[in-house]
Amino acid sequence: MAGKPPQGDPVQDAPQVAAPKHAAAGLPAIGHSLRVAQQQMGVRRTALTLLRVNQKEGFDCPGCAWPEPEHRHKAEFCENGAKAVAEEATLRRVTPDFFAAHTVADLATRSGYWLGQQGRLTHPMYLAEGAEHYAPVSWERAFDIIAEELTALGSPDEALFYTSGRTSNEAAFLYQLFAREYGTNNLPDCSNMCHESSGSALSETIGIGKGSVLLEDLYKADLIIVAGQNPGTNHPRMLSALEKAKANGARIITVNPLPEAGMERFKNPQTPQGMLKGAALTDLFLQIRIGGDQALFRLLNKLILETEGAVDEAFVSEHTHGYEEFAQSARAADWDETLTATGLTRAQIDETLRMVLASKRTIVCWAMGLTQHKHSVPTIREVVNFLLLRGNIGRPGAGVCPVRGHSNVQGDRTMGIFERPAPAFLDALEREFGFAPPREHGYDVVRAIRAMRDDKAKVFFAMGGNFVSASPDTEVTEAAMRRARLTVHVSTKLNRSHAVTGARALILPTLGRTERDLQGSGEQVVTVEDSMGMVHASRGRLEPASEHLLSETAIVCRLARRVLGDESRTPWEEFEKDYATVRDRIARVVPGFEDFNARVAEPGGFALPHAPRDERRFPTATGKANFTAAPVEYPKLPEGRLLLQTLRSHDQYNTTIYGLDDRYRGIKNGRRVVLVNPEDAHELGLADGSYTDLVSEWQDGVERRAPGFRVVHYPTARGCAAAYYPETNVLVPLDATADTSNTPASKSVVVRLEQSAAN
Repeated sequence: MAGKPPQGDPVQDAPQVAAPKHAAAGLPAIGHSLRVAQQQMGVRRTALTLLRVNQKEGFDCPGCAWPEPEHRHKAEFCENGAKAVAEEATLRRVTPDFFAAHTVADLATRSGYWLGQQGRLTHPMYLAEGAEHYAPVSWERAFDIIAEELTALGSPDEALFYTSGRTSNEAAFLYQLFAREYGTNNLPDCSNMCHESSGSALSETIGIGKGSVLLEDLYKADLIIVAGQNPGTNHPRMLSALEKAKANGARIITVNPLPEAGMERFKNPQTPQGMLKGAALTDLFLQIRIGGDQALFRLLNKLILETEGAVDEAFVSEHTHGYEEFAQSARAADWDETLTATGLTRAQIDETLRMVLASKRTIVCWAMGLTQHKHSVPTIREVVNFLLLRGNIGRPGAGVCPVRGHSNVQGDRTMGIFERPAPAFLDALEREFGFAPPREHGYDVVRAIRAMRDDKAKVFFAMGGNFVSASPDTEVTEAAMRRARLTVHVSTKLNRSHAVTGARALILPTLGRTERDLQGSGEQVVTVEDSMGMVHASRGRLEPASEHLLSETAIVCRLARRVLGDESRTPWEEFEKDYATVRDRIARVVPGFEDFNARVAEPGGFALPHAPRDERRFPTATGKANFTAAPVEYPKLPEGRLLLQTLRSHDQYNTTIYGLDDRYRGIKNGRRVVLVNPEDAHELGLADGSYTDLVSEWQDGVERRAPGFRVVHYPTARGCAAAYYPETNVLVPLDATADTSNTPASKSVVVRLEQSAAN
């Protein structure tokens, strides 16, 4: 029967290991999806809920931000989407009795998997200073506590307002409005930890920090390069789009240190032929060394320049700036250095060039494998150079495609969740709401952690997410959080951040995407923006998990009224009653949202304008697309060390752990594993099945250790290793970040492997 959580916290460091798979989805994906859904929701609720996921009159999946096709299957969800929905629509409940039975100290010893499996939060909970247990609290008292702490601060900049990518456009817009009316731009968000490098590079080079392609462009492409991304686990519905692109004649190059089953073969569970045979997706697999992508694209650019007729000279002349300086640096690219940086062969690069030159319409897709290195921003700039050379931006079937993670992470940024807001956005807020927003830049995630560590920030408020587990340098992050006066988390379920608290702490339970949102004017809809700039409505249908839940929008509005009081001219009460009034204000503040309510009422929503894509107009400082030149960088490894990338298992989404299996990589019933190339393992004396401690090495000399990881001999690139986060976030130094974007460099951690006491 659904609704009963597991009792014991399972062992996660003794996995069973088998050979990795070479195909994704198919019958196993269907079976696993239904099994997990029924365990959480029961049979009837599973059927009612899953058939509404990503439908035009349904709700947006709370998982990834991959866009929906115009013509949708009745089961328009993937395996991980089904797990995300099941975890939110679960019948399991975390009541005040649960908190009475578990001290905060006890919760801190539990795994993230165990915490998440307990179910939905039902009541606001308060941890008083010096208390051992959370206790139920009224909403009114909860808002009083927050107001007490915020009004006692010496400056509004001593407060931090974090946002996760699950937050709707309406709630995000009001959240940033409240923070700025309160007096701070301290709006760190999950973008700081993932695609900030993409936004930084794209804003500089093409003038807008978003991708330039729509879903239809993938179907028109001749060549799609998928770099630093694992769609089979992280964005499984992308595989359907790649399958369609292949059927239309596209070729696909996969650039990744790890072979991934989904990019080898996709067995589409929505079609009989797909289930039986599947489609081979990758035409050329480039097993690149971690961090070698900039060197690869730099050499390709050199080779394009050296090929007569390969450069789109008309496009370059009319639409770009900085070509000569770029070309000079590209021509200096060195073959030997590139082969060292990438681990590829000359033959592989020659074949890549042949495919590039044969393509008239090329798209480059990427995710965290490109964005979480010290040199991520120049890497993505080099990708843009590569596309600009052959006119592959602003052309159907071509462009840049950063694939975002959480379902509305891009929408949150569009709504103003940003610590460094554009002056034009602040000007629009001031005109619309009649107050002077702060102009000084606020803290991003890394700077927010430093601020708490250094007693410069004392109140931490999180609108969703699991900040403690998502952030780098776990011990530093947790110590910083515990220095706060108050930590507040708006959440649907338990996570580790609830057990790592300030002197006082609040957990505020909120509605999920799947649930009906009934306010004063009636049933509400919210909106989200997907990874390709499409905005559409989301309508929850289930009864809320508890009568004590408030929507995120209602929480922000009530908090604002309590903190700002009568001095605020913003109609917070009106906004809470009717979200359409929020959308009317968004339409007057955010470009592209004109006539918002009418346009979002259309089935499927609407596309936001994108000048480079729509007009080949580039709103940069030069008025053109900017070629850039930068030194080639790649990680250098001391002898006897490996370069570690953190990654997800197939049974997780971000920090949410759905289960303990990574089916495609052959890992079962465990998470503390490190994937090592067999030749590297032999040289280091690491037998398959032995246990090792991972110790990161960085310039500060601090030892960061993740103990007790089972060695798995795995076909990774030489010199490279991989292990799951959040377990390995402890190894990522707080100050090891990408230049310009300040994103944690979680994909290039130098580690040594020491024999574990577990052996």
